[in-house]
Amino acid sequence: MGGTDFIIGCVGKPSAGKSTFFNAATEGSNAKVGNFPFTTINPNEGIGFFLTDCPCTNNPECQCSPRYGRCLNGRRFVPVKLLDVAGLIPGAHEGRGLGNKFLDDLRHADVLMHVIDVSGTTNEKGETTIGYDASQDHAWLMEEMQLWIFNNLWSRWASIARRQKATNSSLVLTFSQQFSGYGAQQPLIETVLRTFDARLRKGPAVSAEPTKYEEDWEPRNLGNDLTAWDKERVMELVKVFVELRFPFVLVLNKCDVGGDADRNVMKISEKFTNQPLVMCSALAECFLQKMKQQKYVLYEAGDCTFYTRADADDKFCMMDEATREKARKLKPVDDKNASRLEKIKDMVIYRYGSSGVHEAIRAAVTRLGNRVPVYPVRHWNTTGSKGANLYPECLLVPRNTR
Repeated sequence: MGGTDFIIGCVGKPSAGKSTFFNAATEGSNAKVGNFPFTTINPNEGIGFFLTDCPCTNNPECQCSPRYGRCLNGRRFVPVKLLDVAGLIPGAHEGRGLGNKFLDDLRHADVLMHVIDVSGTTNEKGETTIGYDASQDHAWLMEEMQLWIFNNLWSRWASIARRQKATNSSLVLTFSQQFSGYGAQQPLIETVLRTFDARLRKGPAVSAEPTKYEEDWEPRNLGNDLTAWDKERVMELVKVFVELRFPFVLVLNKCDVGGDADRNVMKISEKFTNQPLVMCSALAECFLQKMKQQKYVLYEAGDCTFYTRADADDKFCMMDEATREKARKLKPVDDKNASRLEKIKDMVIYRYGSSGVHEAIRAAVTRLGNRVPVYPVRHWNTTGSKGANLYPECLLVPRNTR
């Protein structure tokens, strides 16, 4: 399993900055340039990068040569596939807006980054407002997903229950067949049923993280007769399934806009304690990338700072001589853009350490079984070799993979 066997989906309501985030994460049109380990890139897909330290930093005499992605000054850019999921508004499970397209896109993603307008300046439909409670966005998105799957399941429940009883099929097999259309495989369904069974015994506080149980486990509290299940029990099962099938990272976008950002960050962190939160300004990342392309700033994705030509002449600006020399070759920045860059430094870079775009990708990859970068080598004694063409591949595999 490598860095190419999963898809990270970007979801969010209109005007939350989802498209801006997607463009920032994929560096605009990078999917059209270079070699990537993907056979097909669809119109709503792009290539983002998981950033990690490259082992070439431990061996100054080696020259790594990534087959995919790139390595810049010891930082490895590992390509991952991103999916721009159609926009969502309340009522999507009933087909409102692009609801059907959203829900169809959703099943292809392995982990989701929910881009939230944390400033509270857009309501649930993406319309301009003030004082909106941004913590509601993730709550109703989860509800839309749950209702979509529940309605699909409940509309066929009588038939499903009769067939399961007539064939005496196990619950694992029965629900594996029903949930397969949402990209779920049998091991996940077994974990869902075990977690659901444990919650019925011990209460909803039981963790939804995959847990090792005894091998002779049986659904003691679920029973094996689905005809006895009511709507409430089916909905509770669906909630556990959604929780385990669709891990989330909450991307708190527009953190530099003002409004009620601080209040909303606090409310979201208190309400969704099990979800990773990443502070983000996708617009700042896009602007920095644009200024870099036009040779106004020295900046690389994920950097904790950037430099302009004016910084090269500032003796109090901390940078090495090689960087200072590069900065002297930059174009001078006009007052308007200089003011905008200064605001990005003050409100984003200095406050949060980066724009947050690539931190969100890192968090999403980590949610997929706590994945770590692995560099395959042909022989152990080549890891300290000198020369070029070393460490050609970097795979993202779950920790403790053997």
